[in-house]
Amino acid sequence: MQQDANQALIKIAGLSKYYGSKAALKSVDLTVGRGEIVGLIGPNGAGKSTLLKAIMGLIKYSGSLTVFGQEPMKNRTKMLESMSYIADVASLPGWMKVSDMLSFVADTHPKFSRSRADELLRDTPIRQQDRIDTLSKGMKTRLHLIAILAIETELLVLDEPTLGLDVLVRRDFQDRLVQDYYNRQRSILVTTHQVDEIESILTRVVFIKEGSITLDIQMDELKTRYCKVVSESPMNFAGLPNQAIYQRNLPSKVEAIFMDADRELLSAHGDVLTPSLEDLFVATNS
Repeated sequence: MQQDANQALIKIAGLSKYYGSKAALKSVDLTVGRGEIVGLIGPNGAGKSTLLKAIMGLIKYSGSLTVFGQEPMKNRTKMLESMSYIADVASLPGWMKVSDMLSFVADTHPKFSRSRADELLRDTPIRQQDRIDTLSKGMKTRLHLIAILAIETELLVLDEPTLGLDVLVRRDFQDRLVQDYYNRQRSILVTTHQVDEIESILTRVVFIKEGSITLDIQMDELKTRYCKVVSESPMNFAGLPNQAIYQRNLPSKVEAIFMDADRELLSAHGDVLTPSLEDLFVATNS
């Protein structure tokens, strides 16, 4: 389910991108509304990064795309005043001191608040005079996030932001992102193939496969429309009004995913659970 287009910060309709004869994006329709945390989830090569490049005004495309009412290719400088983009939270200039890095960001982004950055920095072990290359990967991530949080933008776009970081650093990044950046006036669009890790922070999920959107749904709606049945014995679903959209036979149990099914009827066949995003992604893309 997409946001009301009148409330959308990003509006995309019929967006396609070809590299020669190969379609990277196929007539994509998507909106990102104010106050949403949208997860764009798909395997490598699904079109996630291509879509973000189009949103950032880095590639040409066919179809309609506006960000804050601006066409990215024509008004990129104006558009970037209201959004931040991060591809890798660990990529910072190691030769710089922390204070120099923050000064550089202050000089290059009109909405960066140095006082806000200094305030956030005081809650960490990081010192202004530390060289970035002496910081641990976790502290580099914290520093990068501080730089993000100190920019007063309405939209934050993250492309596989925690790829290669350990689980504790990834969890800390996600927690601070929600606590210190997100509110009902700001929005986040994040791409990942690490489905299970961002599930708890999303308000909406979009699945993409081979350049096409395969599912676009609010997280609350997902929990009511889909269910997972787990049984220790083979299941016979004959006679049920809704058949499983996916079934997985394991050595010790059987799992099945249903959409818009009667949970009470299904409870006679096994334990009825809410599927994880990983379960649902496999079920809708198999």
